[in-house]
Amino acid sequence: MKNLVEQIAAGFESFAKDAALQVENGNKAAGARARKVTLELEKLLKQFRKESIAAGK
Repeated sequence: MKNLVEQIAAGFESFAKDAALQVENGNKAAGARARKVTLELEKLLKQFRKESIAAGK
């Protein structure tokens, strides 16, 4: 689960960087990258939720 948390943290970092580029500079490509990362993060967060529930039992 530690690896999963590291992947999520890296995803958030990547999202923050690209989202800032889109907001500050109007960089459309960065916006597309940020949206792509959100889809990956959604999958990782769902996986984390499943593993976290299983570990709590």
